[in-house]
Amino acid sequence: MDLAHEPHILAIGEALIDIVTPISHPEDAREIPGGSPANVAMTLGRLGRPSVLSTWFANDPRGKVIEEHFTASHVVITPESRGAHHTTTALASIDDKGAATYTFDFDWNPTNPIPVSDQALVVHAGSISAAVQPGADTVYEALKTARPHALITFDPNARPAIMGSPEKAMPLVEKFVAVSDVIKVSDEDLEWLTNGEDLDHVIARWLGLGPSLIIVTRGKKGGLAVSKSGVRVEATPGDVKVVDTVGAGDSFMGGILDAMWGLQLCGAEGRATLETIDADQVQTILDRASRISDVTVSRAGANPPWSYEID
Repeated sequence: MDLAHEPHILAIGEALIDIVTPISHPEDAREIPGGSPANVAMTLGRLGRPSVLSTWFANDPRGKVIEEHFTASHVVITPESRGAHHTTTALASIDDKGAATYTFDFDWNPTNPIPVSDQALVVHAGSISAAVQPGADTVYEALKTARPHALITFDPNARPAIMGSPEKAMPLVEKFVAVSDVIKVSDEDLEWLTNGEDLDHVIARWLGLGPSLIIVTRGKKGGLAVSKSGVRVEATPGDVKVVDTVGAGDSFMGGILDAMWGLQLCGAEGRATLETIDADQVQTILDRASRISDVTVSRAGANPPWSYEID
């Protein structure tokens, strides 16, 4: 499938293999494809949206697993994605209480510049690939290149083990915030990045940097969306039995993009609409993202729903 000449949503960032290893039973280790931007692209592909992923993996056995996993969910992977020296892994050591400690073997040095088609009407980035140099600068330049024809979305998805201290991470995060139209961020990430600064103060400051809409996920409290136009909407948390939260934030982000595409909030012309977005549109975005995320947390792993499961 070639989406280069058709309108599509482009996600830029890491695809990797999670090596999930119980500390008490290392022989039970499992290798699972993942990566935040890749999971966002997978969510969109499963929902029937034209989804393209620009990532970075090797032509090795793990790279082939990644390719098969995401293309099976109708994600088109760009040819430039296959140039890494080795495929990135994240060793997730799981203790007896289920808490994970991550150790990354990260290779993120994508083709510079990252090709961005003028048919990419929404471009999404975030997570480790927007935090690790030299690749982060390459991602940033791709977003700037895309702005004349695309809406830009960003999710910091903080990983302290790689990003270092909040004082080191925050300037780069806010550099990406300033070039974006929509920000999705968790309350836990904001807590870490700002050393506990008041949530409303952070939202106001980030809106002042340039975005038109900021959406904060707050676990069981549900989502909160605040727009530059003065709209403030909260999502009602779903009544769902949580199996695990792996991929929940990524599927929520995918749901945001799915709803934006449905509302025709895409392309350069969508930017003007986004700047005056009303409460009903914001509610539609939040409700859609919440519904999709609720399905993901109701089952194990990063396993977002297909369109037939929710429509």
